[in-house]
Formats: sequence, structure tokens, C-alpha cells
Amino acid sequence: MFTTTWCGYCRVLKRAMDREGLAYREVNIEEEPGAAEFVMSVNGGNRTVPTVLFPDGSAATNPPLSLVQERLGR
Repeated sequence: MFTTTWCGYCRVLKRAMDREGLAYREVNIEEEPGAAEFVMSVNGGNRTVPTVLFPDGSAATNPPLSLVQERLGR
């Protein structure tokens, strides 16, 4: 999951995923080299977070928990 420290939507999604026991790796786009460029590449040039990268290579921007669960087969 691509995030920033100040993103409220990121905090909400992380809490929901934690509550449901969904594992994720957090990548702060302001600290990780190349992360912002990846986020921009899947969001039409925008640095929109949270952006979730799924194991199949697809990505979703600010997805609801239900979509994350669906994409992870839960």
C-alpha cells in the first residue's frame, strides 16, 4: 500500500485492513525512491494515495475494504 504520513484515507484503510487481519507492506511515497513515480503511473499522473498494489499486478486507488478483500480472495 502506497501512503503518506499525513493522509487520512490511508489511516482509515490501514485500520480497516489491520482489523480484518489483512497483511500489507506500507510504502511512503515521500520517503521511498521511485514510489511516487509508480503511484503517478497508475493514477494518470497524480500522486493519489492510498494506492494499493495487488499480488496480480493490478492497482486500486483509495479502494474500499470490500474491494481489497475481493481482490485478495477473502
